[in-house]
Amino acid sequence: MVEVKYNGDALWARIERAVENVKIRLRRVCGALNAAQIPYAVVGGNAVQYWVAQVDESVVRNTQDVDIIINEADLPQVRQVLEGMGFVYARSSGITMFLDGPDAKARDAVHVLFAGQKVRETDVAPVPEIEPHAWLNQSRTLPLERLVQMKLTAFRDKDRVHIRDMISINLIDDTWPARYPPILAARLKELLADPEG
Repeated sequence: MVEVKYNGDALWARIERAVENVKIRLRRVCGALNAAQIPYAVVGGNAVQYWVAQVDESVVRNTQDVDIIINEADLPQVRQVLEGMGFVYARSSGITMFLDGPDAKARDAVHVLFAGQKVRETDVAPVPEIEPHAWLNQSRTLPLERLVQMKLTAFRDKDRVHIRDMISINLIDDTWPARYPPILAARLKELLADPEG
């Protein structure tokens, strides 16, 4: 049996704080990169939130971290800016990240992807370039078509869930597979054919 440590208002406070901490981290990073005029794009769950919330806020899901794309050549400048705010640069299992403080976990981090590079050698497509970008919620992100391409390339459980969410509110429809290479198109057709999973 699992011991219950928190209950009632204390448990709600922890839940709310966990969600708010991610949003605060996202705002801090975007604000700093905007001020330094360093190009980037918010991706992952936060970018999906930006697009989904415009159509139906009831479909918005929480996410535990912040994911951004930068140009690899800008990493030294990004590092200087974020370390100046208290973030701690780290690399683990081939992943570049900035921990939110010296005692933070990898989940309390800003994960960095490099534009034009594959995350895994076996990926069908590289990470998209960050231009052109979309400007949403005082943040740079990818146009929806390229964000969906990233989700189709990774195709983990959470990526499939995000795509199904977008299908459920008609951000993605049966015309979309034609926008992608055959392997990614087949993955999207699979989700369109079974939107409930």
